[in-house]
Amino acid sequence: MEKVMDRRQRKTREAIFNAFISLLSRKNYNDIIVSEIINLANVGRATFYAHFGTKDFLLKDLCAQLFDHLFSNENKGESFSVFHCDTQDAAFLHLFKHIKKNDNNIAKLLSCKNNELFLTYFYSGVKTLVKKERALFAATKPKILPEEFWFNHITATFIETLRFWLKGKMKESPERITEYFFATFRA
Repeated sequence: MEKVMDRRQRKTREAIFNAFISLLSRKNYNDIIVSEIINLANVGRATFYAHFGTKDFLLKDLCAQLFDHLFSNENKGESFSVFHCDTQDAAFLHLFKHIKKNDNNIAKLLSCKNNELFLTYFYSGVKTLVKKERALFAATKPKILPEEFWFNHITATFIETLRFWLKGKMKESPERITEYFFATFRA
């Protein structure tokens, strides 16, 4: 059972997330230290560690906040969310739109080269999304391929499409890059 946070706890977490996002927009993840986060968030060290055991746990929770609304159909209710999302677009287009808007410096996070934890979480979330949206790809799945291989292939293709788009400074619209992604799976 998920513990419901009171308003003070949500405010503290929001301050820590915002401080962390601000630092990530200026510095490499590996160069950020906890004391910078707590100073910018204006919280005590014990408060930080009461919410997050380590900087890696903070990153994992931030990733969950950034992507859970896309990778899960569940409404998180009382929990803090760094996204204010009211769009009903299809899942992959929705994700590209958030990246294009650079919500909470998400494009910078995705481009960070030293952030394996972030990329692992993101890959896992995309793979979950691919499995939920399997009907979109069913008609183009070669019969010889095991389903798990197919899911990994689609996920890797999405990640590489995203990298291409970010490297090109997101010149294509979210709609166009979504078309490119799906074009690779047309029969």
